[in-house]
Amino acid sequence: MPGYLIANLKVTDPEGFERYRVGVPAVIAQYGGRYVVRGGTMEKLENADGFNRMVVLEFPSLDAARAFYFSPEYAPLLKLRIESTDSQVVLVDGYSP
Repeated sequence: MPGYLIANLKVTDPEGFERYRVGVPAVIAQYGGRYVVRGGTMEKLENADGFNRMVVLEFPSLDAARAFYFSPEYAPLLKLRIESTDSQVVLVDGYSP
């Protein structure tokens, strides 16, 4: 069953975030992940004032998503993201009927 990393980002340092944005795709791919949502136009419908830039990553499993997030390859990029955004991040199990 797939696992997802879902992030809501408010960019506070555009230059730092650009370095993160350029560096992270290779690490995501290394752990079998892919972008499902990467920014884009957002239509806010209900109580969505806190939503900013949404990112959804799909991984083969929740364990793979967790391995990405806690990996040594992602650690310097994570530090950069934390320093350049206000963000909320969760890991979520996918749905399989």
